[in-house]
Amino acid sequence: MARLGLIMHGITGRMGLNQHLVRSIIAIRAQGGVLLANGERVMPDPILIGRNAAKVEAIARQYGIARWSDDLDAALADPDNILFFDAGTTQMRAGLLEKAIRAGKHVYCEKPISEDVEAALAVARLAAEKGVRNGVVQDKLFLPGLRKLAMLRDSGFFGEILSVRGEFGYWVFEGDWQPAQRPSWNYRLKDGGGIILDMLCHWRYVLDNLFGSVKAVSCLGATHIAERVDENGRRYRADADDAAYATFELEGGIIAQINSSWAVRVRRDDLVTFQVDGTHGSAVAGLTKCWTQHRVNTPKPVWNPDQPQTIDFYKTWDEVPDNIVYDNGFKAQWEMFIRHIFEDGPWPYGLIEGVKGVQLAELGLRSWRERRWLDVPPLAL
Repeated sequence: MARLGLIMHGITGRMGLNQHLVRSIIAIRAQGGVLLANGERVMPDPILIGRNAAKVEAIARQYGIARWSDDLDAALADPDNILFFDAGTTQMRAGLLEKAIRAGKHVYCEKPISEDVEAALAVARLAAEKGVRNGVVQDKLFLPGLRKLAMLRDSGFFGEILSVRGEFGYWVFEGDWQPAQRPSWNYRLKDGGGIILDMLCHWRYVLDNLFGSVKAVSCLGATHIAERVDENGRRYRADADDAAYATFELEGGIIAQINSSWAVRVRRDDLVTFQVDGTHGSAVAGLTKCWTQHRVNTPKPVWNPDQPQTIDFYKTWDEVPDNIVYDNGFKAQWEMFIRHIFEDGPWPYGLIEGVKGVQLAELGLRSWRERRWLDVPPLAL
C-alpha cells in the first residue's frame, strides 16, 4: 500500500474539519484508502497543522490522527509529505500555496484561492512552472442534484437550453437573540468577507461546467443587515455584502440569473435550487433531489387574476429517481485528486479554474461599483 504524506492546514474551521478531514480523509482511511486502477491502494497519512496547537491536538486525538503540529515550515521540510492542503482564510491562502509550491509540494485547496485575480493567477502560474500537481475544490459539481442535471443535459432532455435560474441562501441570524450560523468574519470586508467573493467563485465553475462558459456579468450587491453580533457577544458593523443579485450571459446565448443571500428566508425545495429551462423540458435541482417536466407534460395555465389558481404546479413535476448511490462530494473529489497524483488520473480542476472564480467575483464587485455589464475575458497561464 502506498502512503500519502498529507499536510492539512485550516482544519479547525467548519469546512476544513467537517467536509475535508472527517467526511473525506478519515472516511477514506476507514475504507482502506483510495483504490487505483492497478489494484493498489493509497492511504492518506495526514499531519494536522494550525496556529492553535491545543485545538489542533484535540482534533487529532478525537479522530485518531497520529501527527499534528503548529510548525508548518517543519512539515513542508519533510520530504515524506508530498501534498499540501489549505482550508484556512482566503487572505492567507495565496501565500501559503506559494510557500508549499516552492517547497516542491503538490497543492490542493479550498476557494477562493485569493482576494484578487492577479495574486491567484501568479500562484497558478508558479504551480505550472514548478510542475506540481494542483487543484481547487469544486464541490458543488459533485452534489447529487447537480449530477442529475448533468445527466439530463447529456441525455438531450432539455433540447436547447434557454436559461438558468438559481436561488441560494438562508437567513443567517444576526447573533443577538440567536447565535449566527456563520462566523462573523464573513460580514467584515477587512477580514475577507462578502458573499460576492464567496459565492461567485462557486457559480463560475457551476455555470462553466454544466451550461456554458460565462461571457459577461451584471451584478448588484447589498449589505442588508448593517449591524451584527460576533462570537463574543460584541456588536460590530457588518460592512461586507450579504446579498448578490447577478445575471450572466453564457456561451450559446444562455441567460443565467442567480440570487445569493444570507438575508432571505427559505420557501423553496432546498437551500440552493437551480431551474433549467429548455425547448424540450425543464428541471429543478436542489442539493440532492431533482424534478423534471417534459414538454408533453407541461400544463397550459391561463392568466386570470379573478379566479383562484386551479393547478397545483408542484404536482406537475416528476422526480428523477436515485438510481445511483452518490458518495460525499468532497470525498469523491479528494479521491479523484489522489488518483491524479499517483496514476495521472483525469483532473480538470487545476488552480486556473480557481483563478476563473476569483476573476468572476472581482468583475461582479466592479459591476456593482460601476453599475454596468462587464465582459469576462479569457484567462491563460
